[in-house]
Amino acid sequence: MENLSLREYYKEYRPSKWLFEGARKGRHISTRTVQAIFRQACRKAGIKKDVTVHSLRHSFATHLLESGVDLRYIQEILGHKSSKTTEIYTHVSKASIASIKSPIDTFFKERKP
Repeated sequence: MENLSLREYYKEYRPSKWLFEGARKGRHISTRTVQAIFRQACRKAGIKKDVTVHSLRHSFATHLLESGVDLRYIQEILGHKSSKTTEIYTHVSKASIASIKSPIDTFFKERKP
């Protein structure tokens, strides 16, 4: 299969039940197939870091959180029953911390004549 965008792929293959059907019609691709495709994509992209398919899920959740999506929504999207499971994504980047403005700084700016 050549390099198709997701839209092109959908138009060409018109999957009925699963976006990526397996070798047998009406079945999804296997976990091993997904892992093999992911490893191949990492090699092609020159990614040397030890990453897994689960790294994509973790990155997705982290980006949602950093863009301001409420943790309860992320919990629902990821299908976590417990909020404790979702809380692992609450680690924050240094850039996010640096962008936080202290209420005290705001107070002093408002008080200047």
